[in-house]
Amino acid sequence: MAVLPIVRVPQPVLRVKTKKVRKIDASIKKLIDDMIETMHDAPGVGLAAPQVGVSLRICVIHVPGDDVVTLVNPEIVRRTGERVCPGEGCLSLPGYKGDVPRAEKVVVKGLNREGRPVRYHAEELFAEAIEHELDHLDGKLYFDYIGSIDDLTPYTGHEAEDEEEGAALGSE
Repeated sequence: MAVLPIVRVPQPVLRVKTKKVRKIDASIKKLIDDMIETMHDAPGVGLAAPQVGVSLRICVIHVPGDDVVTLVNPEIVRRTGERVCPGEGCLSLPGYKGDVPRAEKVVVKGLNREGRPVRYHAEELFAEAIEHELDHLDGKLYFDYIGSIDDLTPYTGHEAEDEEEGAALGSE
């Protein structure tokens, strides 16, 4: 396995609708393994193939406390409810987060890394990650759902420092 470089905004591969995987062979399984290692190294909750420069319908998701989920040729078949996901971020646009409208629950179907059909009923962070990663597979980015990229909040990953910095900026 290898840690792959993560493609960043504004690279064109992030804005292209991906192609379906026709056959899950050894090269696809290696890509999946490398994506999982890259996601954990970043660290992130999910990673889509375009984020490592590959325009195929593959994503991996690892919600803390759960098993890693691999989705090949995924499709959301149902969305239920609405909510705003505060502080959503993206490995392809590090250092920023935003409040993104998402479904409360989603049902997704696809194939696992062995090519077997899978279906997941997801809510909370798992549902958010599914929508976020499938957006990548359709050439969409999370900030497309908010008013402007200018509405994103700078983020260092150190919440206490970010709050202090924000408070200091607000008092000037």
